[in-house]
Amino acid sequence: MVNQVNNPDITSAKPLDGEMIFEQSLRPQKLSDFIGQEKLKKNLEVFIKAAKKRQDCLDHVLISGPPGLGKTTLANIIACELGVGFKVTSGPAIERTGDLAAILTNLQKHDILFVDEIHRLNRSVEEVLYPAMEERKLDIIIGKGPSARTMRLDISPFTLVGATTRIGLLSSPLRDRFGIQLRLDYYAEDDLVQIIKRSSELLSISISDDGAVAIAKRCRGTPRVANRLIKRVRDYVEIKGDGTIKAETAEQALQMLQVDEVGLDIVGQKILEVLVEKFSGKPVGLSTLASAVGEAKDSLEEVYEPYLVQIGFLHKTPKGRVATEKAYKHLGLDLDREKLF
Repeated sequence: MVNQVNNPDITSAKPLDGEMIFEQSLRPQKLSDFIGQEKLKKNLEVFIKAAKKRQDCLDHVLISGPPGLGKTTLANIIACELGVGFKVTSGPAIERTGDLAAILTNLQKHDILFVDEIHRLNRSVEEVLYPAMEERKLDIIIGKGPSARTMRLDISPFTLVGATTRIGLLSSPLRDRFGIQLRLDYYAEDDLVQIIKRSSELLSISISDDGAVAIAKRCRGTPRVANRLIKRVRDYVEIKGDGTIKAETAEQALQMLQVDEVGLDIVGQKILEVLVEKFSGKPVGLSTLASAVGEAKDSLEEVYEPYLVQIGFLHKTPKGRVATEKAYKHLGLDLDREKLF
């Protein structure tokens, strides 16, 4: 079994404490500087140019996809390309309809309102948002009880950009009001190499081509993970190497961090080992697996399992989780002596 490390979240796609400030320094400001997602970029470029030509608002935009792929970055780029204001909030932060009213009435003409985790909006807030999106009107209820009345206010034309990691939790009425719906996918290795080189240049880090490839192979197709690994590998080469990230020193650093060649961290490796060794390849329920690994069920289901499923190491069955044949090969086990299902 692998040993415990201090930072088991090193390959998590969710932002760690204080990481958002670091990410802001690396975010591109123009669509041409945004690496990867080529089809999405081409479509978005047309939509933006058309809106600018008409001198009108861009249609409301919904950006979905796993965490760490650049939804916030893309929203900021849209505002920069249009040359308009950029206001940021999140679904959980808008608790009451009054909170939304305060935000909408302070928007300037053609501003971008970015709502992260929009699937977590309160349903009563959604009801107020509908006329704002469609008619640019804000309905405010004044008073309580039988004497309550509704006042309709005009608001400035604006574009709502919503981001969600769980589009299935978004209500159909809200989802249907977005004229532009974009889906971010995991990045190819070549794109990640470019992202790593760009981030290294911005951070004044010396990195070789093979060093960038070594990191790209282990960052789960996610730029956020790539940028995090760059920082940790930089620390290693400054102390143990000559200050330049090369393939050899990158692999040594990532081995020290217990990130293996496919990007599994200590918890991902432990999940596979528990399934194979402790339960002998038999289906295991989520609660039982969480207890055996020592992680919360939500953390296991939302952070670690999606990647294991994505790379074909984990199979979800009605009876529970099962390690796949590919996982056995990764662990170096003799398939002739192991019963997978």
